[in-house]
Amino acid sequence: MSTSDQSSNSKDAQSSLVHIFIIFLKLGLTSFGGPIAHLAYFREEFVTKRRWLTEHAYADLVALCQFLPGPASSQVGIAIGLSRGGIAGAFASWLGFTLPSFIALVMFAGLLTHVSGLSGGPWLHGLKVVAVAVVAQAIWGMSKTLCPDARRATLAVISAMIVACAPGLYSQLGVIILSGIVGCLWLKHHHRLPHQPMQVPISKASGVIILSVFLLLLLLIPVMNDGYDSHLLAMFDGYFRAGSLVFGGGHVVLPLLQAETVSQGWVSNDLFLAGYGAAQAVPGPLFTFAGYLGAVSNAEPNGLLGGAVALAAIFLPAFLLVLGALPLWESIRQYPAIQHAMLGINAAVVGLLIAAFYNPVWTSAILSSQDFGLALLAFLMLIFWKLPPWLVVMIGAIAATLLASAL
Repeated sequence: MSTSDQSSNSKDAQSSLVHIFIIFLKLGLTSFGGPIAHLAYFREEFVTKRRWLTEHAYADLVALCQFLPGPASSQVGIAIGLSRGGIAGAFASWLGFTLPSFIALVMFAGLLTHVSGLSGGPWLHGLKVVAVAVVAQAIWGMSKTLCPDARRATLAVISAMIVACAPGLYSQLGVIILSGIVGCLWLKHHHRLPHQPMQVPISKASGVIILSVFLLLLLLIPVMNDGYDSHLLAMFDGYFRAGSLVFGGGHVVLPLLQAETVSQGWVSNDLFLAGYGAAQAVPGPLFTFAGYLGAVSNAEPNGLLGGAVALAAIFLPAFLLVLGALPLWESIRQYPAIQHAMLGINAAVVGLLIAAFYNPVWTSAILSSQDFGLALLAFLMLIFWKLPPWLVVMIGAIAATLLASAL
């Protein structure tokens, strides 16, 4: 290969990574509403707009990340970046999606601590209302593809009813597993899913090694922490375990973080609650709250370095799990029995979205007739006017602020 060809390939690779980073940076700046809304934003960007994934492949990926501990929406983003740009692409997608909220929390946490009511302003409520429309749009689109017949629609509705009546991690995992079994038995005469293999530049053997490294770190870091008097190691241990042992992500990680920081005296309870309020006001993954806690820690490292250490520690398990599990998953999902199971699981994913649409998305956002009207308008702009989500987010925040000042 000539020097000019090598230079051209290098520029193409750099351009691709920059492209991935910019796409996820835009999502990181505009994806308000929590993990369920994030998945809706991702679907709009990568299934509807860019067609990087089919509806079925995206639902498969969401189902896999629901099984893995850690932040599910971030893991979906990491997997998409991995398929487009290898391990560097996975890092670029995570960095783009995570950087805006991390910077905002580190810069503004002190301000939010001292200015009461800023994190609960009407503009923030407007963002929650827009999230209602975003999730509704995702359910609207996914149901047409994943639940096109009576059996799968029934499975989706039953899944939603179970999870709505018995919310929690175990009911969600139970519904996914049972839906897979139902798919094997009840949907075996349906057409199998059209398989669109993701480009995973990691071998199955490497995947096993990566998963082994994850388990080794999970076991060894606490032992090392007991043997050395190092706040840096104690921080890494606490945040790594929080990222490794929490299923469902988002708000589920908060009790663990509180135990690791407030209970050990690293962060006061007032600062913890102030940071939690700030985390509600920024887009992107809630796991970046760990960056805030590392920054305000009363023991060194703190500040920007402490925040970066906490952020790296809590997200490292997500990286290792996705990079290890995805190549194995790509092999397993090609079998006919797994294909039929995925028909049921994909319908269940729609049901989980429906349940989450009711609680917490709807119940926390639609508090008045004005909220209902604003959500309908946002839905109209997304579905029929085809406005980009970032513009609808801005309109929702401004409209909610104007409504609050007029009433």
